[in-house]
Amino acid sequence: MSHSGAAAGGQLEEKVDLSAEVGTKLKQAETLLAGGGGLSEALALLAALEKRCRVGNDTPSLIKVCTASLQHCKDAENEPMLINTLETLTTRRSQKSAAISAMVQLALPWVLVDKDSNIPLSSLSSDKLVVALRDITDGKIFLEAERAQLTRALATVKENEGDISGAADILQEVHVETYGSLSKKDKVEFILEQMRLTLAKKDYIRAHIVSNKILPKQFQDESDEMQQHKVKFYSLMAQYHVHEKDALNLAKDYHAVYSTPRIQEDSLKWQTALKACVLFLALAEHSNEQQDLMHKVFEADNEHLEALPASKATLELLLQPEIIAYPLSHQTEIEQVLMESLQQLHDEARITDKESKGLPQEDVANWKELLHRRIIQHNVRVVSKYYKRIQGKRLAQMLGLDQSALETEISTMVSSGSLYCKIDRPADIIRFTPSQTPESVLSSWASDIDKLLGLVERTTHLIQKENMTK
Repeated sequence: MSHSGAAAGGQLEEKVDLSAEVGTKLKQAETLLAGGGGLSEALALLAALEKRCRVGNDTPSLIKVCTASLQHCKDAENEPMLINTLETLTTRRSQKSAAISAMVQLALPWVLVDKDSNIPLSSLSSDKLVVALRDITDGKIFLEAERAQLTRALATVKENEGDISGAADILQEVHVETYGSLSKKDKVEFILEQMRLTLAKKDYIRAHIVSNKILPKQFQDESDEMQQHKVKFYSLMAQYHVHEKDALNLAKDYHAVYSTPRIQEDSLKWQTALKACVLFLALAEHSNEQQDLMHKVFEADNEHLEALPASKATLELLLQPEIIAYPLSHQTEIEQVLMESLQQLHDEARITDKESKGLPQEDVANWKELLHRRIIQHNVRVVSKYYKRIQGKRLAQMLGLDQSALETEISTMVSSGSLYCKIDRPADIIRFTPSQTPESVLSSWASDIDKLLGLVERTTHLIQKENMTK
């Protein structure tokens, strides 16, 4: 037995080399088990040796003893003893981090498909060992990656048992964005799983909070894995936004999917994404952002739009300052895209076969009605550009509506701030420009006269300058 280091003055801890004795005792424990001896006797022998190695700071020997104890329990297929031994050894006073890490690494393949996987073994009889390992890794920075793996595995076990709420709650316990030992890819993958389960749990508020942990700039990496994560992220966001009935953000989600390089390589996928993007742009409320994205899609993706005549026709109609007749000439194609998009989102959101495969007819009817309203709003905006005032009866006739429906839609647009309008019901006059006071009229005239005189003065000056140069 040799000693190294010095314990005097508390400067260094004493280190004892117990490798020879450890080798002997490990063989003795194996002989005891092979001869029909009890597992408890072998573990008691190794427990005394473990204490000497721990107190003597012989970390390599300590790791051998601890891992041997666990392996004997595993070989004996005694799960209660295995869990008890694991918890006892990892909670010893002044236990070495290297020993705890080695025991966790040894036990990972017993619950996971492999050490780098998040998938639990199909032969896993219970989740007790996974729970025990998660408790051991809790609060230990050097085991952050392993804790994330075990949390994913436990959530998968719960999900397979049909406990979606429990699986989501387990994942929410881990704030993976604070884990410094995980790569950006692993963090994004973990957060995406949190989003998926919270959406499956119908906890849309928490799903939105979790989604804010992922920044769009993280998907600038064009590696194949990050592209897959990007598509999955925006697909999950589409599930959230369709629940919130947020058409503009749905269009942005589909445009982000469409612009992904790996989607561009598959004609069927980019056509599906681009058709959905155009559809939800048409369903979105008029705004600067909506108009900007609409022009961007129409100009930048015009070549791809040639393959989608219904989508191209929709954009052309909405970008022109002309009244649109409803129903559209390609109304059937638009409604087919709507049904396919909603069905796809509904299927992606389904977790169990018990959930309804069909779309709620009320939701489908609401989206179709919204399309009609957006066409009406477009037509009202067009009329407001050409008319300062118009009779309500005449406007209703132009738009093919009854006056009560027209007033309701105009009121909605005025309330949202997208249109200025005053309705004089007794006179049946609709005004699209505010009435001016005499003072404001005089001010505008004075301003116009100042501009006119300025132009006359500048013109006179240029004529004189030209005459002087001759």
